[in-house]
Amino acid sequence: MTTLLHLDASARSGLCGTDAHGSHTRRLSARFVRQWLQHRPDTRVIYRDVGQNPPSPVSGEWIRAAFTPENRRDQTMREALRESDTLVDELLTADLIVAGVPMYNFGPPAQFKAWIDNIVRVGRTFGFDRNRSGDPYWPLLAGMGKRAVLLSARGDYGYDGGKMYGKNHVEPSVFTALSYLGITEQHSIAVEYDEFADGRLAQSLADAEAATDRLAALLAAAV
Repeated sequence: MTTLLHLDASARSGLCGTDAHGSHTRRLSARFVRQWLQHRPDTRVIYRDVGQNPPSPVSGEWIRAAFTPENRRDQTMREALRESDTLVDELLTADLIVAGVPMYNFGPPAQFKAWIDNIVRVGRTFGFDRNRSGDPYWPLLAGMGKRAVLLSARGDYGYDGGKMYGKNHVEPSVFTALSYLGITEQHSIAVEYDEFADGRLAQSLADAEAATDRLAALLAAAV
């Protein structure tokens, strides 16, 4: 059975077109999951709304606990990592990660960055040995067949080769972190023109939805 981890990171709680001031990324991520389930109805879906319920940010206690060998952690350390352990367990279980991640000020929301910081865990999602020849870091999720889909939205336009090229730090930052862990099959779709709220936004959303449907069918067929 395939397990799909569905993440939403928008600060907006609703779906555009359905709820006032609704989110484009929530609409796309919900659509992807809905389309996926039409092809793979036996999929187990794990849902986490990091936009409305963000993970705790990394603290000094968290860092100390994470870099202490598991067999040497005290109860306080284990408690500091409890939420992170849950998020890592969800990631380890997932075959497909589908994330709705809007662009906020050229990068991902702080809520989603907190999720990234909690799942990049030494000894659990990446290995580290300063005495290892060559690179002391290595991915622990490589070879597991995990795939990632990032569905984004942007206020302006031209981030994929136009006037805003080079200012998009959403997909690059998210995919860099996931690649570091070994999740290298990555796909992305985005809505643009949100700030303009005119026919260009409507067309961009329609194009993104069509691309979302095609991608869900393509990935489902490859299972």
